[in-house]
Amino acid sequence: MDSDIQNVRKDYRKRGLLKQDLPDNPIQLLEKWLDEASSTDPTDYNAMCLSTSNEAGQPDSRIVLLRSVTEMGIRFFTNYHSKKGRDIEGNPNVSVNLFWKEWERQIRIEGFAARCSEKESDLYFASRPRASQEGAWTSKQSSANVSPSIEKRLESTALRFKEKTEIPRPDFWGGYDIAIKQIEFWQGRPSRLHNRWRFTLIDKNECSWKIEQLDP
Repeated sequence: MDSDIQNVRKDYRKRGLLKQDLPDNPIQLLEKWLDEASSTDPTDYNAMCLSTSNEAGQPDSRIVLLRSVTEMGIRFFTNYHSKKGRDIEGNPNVSVNLFWKEWERQIRIEGFAARCSEKESDLYFASRPRASQEGAWTSKQSSANVSPSIEKRLESTALRFKEKTEIPRPDFWGGYDIAIKQIEFWQGRPSRLHNRWRFTLIDKNECSWKIEQLDP
């Protein structure tokens, strides 16, 4: 098995990413790559690895879903009392990684996370299936050994909202916007001579970016 794995060599010959392919604003390329990835993986194309650090500097990573692209970044939703929520409250600097094997592409993001507006959180929560809404009210996300079991607590939640047509959003659940400070686009190329382009934000108001090519 080990020898078989060692003998596998990926060619990375599907496509390239040249200077003339780059827009002035990286958000446009981010949206383009997401759209292309959705054509081959409509279920998980928006899965991203979100890394946070607590106030002591200990990093932690987990997969979350990118729910929308904003003017200056990306948005995801979670329980504000979760481990990632607590990390962000203490240290809002985060990083994100998206990888699409079929496209031989990767995006790395560094940014600053802040809660999005209550209106945006309300709108998204209202769009979720009722079972997911009940789950958001029930789960004490990241807490250990909670009693009674989540199944029993879910029954209580369903009973609580049984007579309600719409379930309101809990104030401990909502969205985070990650304002992008730096974003790198990685395109696999033969002989590991991958194309790497890094955009660094210069002026937020003018939406101007510095573009640099990185060695693979």
